Amino acid sequence: MGRNREPFVSLLLYHAFKWSVVSPMLHVYFQGKIYGAENVPKTGPLVVVSNHASNFDPPIVSNCVQRPVAYMAKEQLFKVPVLGQAIQLYGAYPVSRGTADRTAIRAALNCLEQGWAVGVFLQGTRTRDGLITDPKRGAALIAAKAKAPLLPVCLWGTHAIEEKGKKLPNSVPVTIRIGKAIDYPEANDKEALIEVTQKCAEAINSLHKAGR
Repeated sequence: MGRNREPFVSLLLYHAFKWSVVSPMLHVYFQGKIYGAENVPKTGPLVVVSNHASNFDPPIVSNCVQRPVAYMAKEQLFKVPVLGQAIQLYGAYPVSRGTADRTAIRAALNCLEQGWAVGVFLQGTRTRDGLITDPKRGAALIAAKAKAPLLPVCLWGTHAIEEKGKKLPNSVPVTIRIGKAIDYPEANDKEALIEVTQKCAEAINSLHKAGR
């Protein structure tokens, strides 16, 4: 199978889940608005970087960029009923806490070779307000190794989807803004990675300020 083609079964399951569950939920239940879809490269390797405020973020981002996106997800999420099965169908793969960074990076590069885009939460963990204050260099390193552009995506409103003690997600307005692709670092050194990582963080936070 060629490098730029997704495995047929994975692609079939991805699109089936997208159109039957994720897309209707985003557009109806969350009143989703999407801006900047024209900025998404249609072909070639791509690293999607975004902010993160909800466990629902990976399928929402994948739906909006209109390309299959594989996400690193913490192992615990795969044990959550419904959500675990959903994110697996949607291209997520488990990463254990404490796993060496090189193992996660190798997994991401493998997904890119299989034709999937790779999604990375720039801060690594969820933030209460969706703003990025402490971006990590992992996405830039993956982009440098794969020679893949980075696509900044901002999720607005997803922080209010989940509420402690409630089994069902809140029906809240969600907005997704997609920025222009950022060139991958020309080198793997710390300075180059920091520079590109900061560009991504600034782009996402700037999109976040636009609000709904």
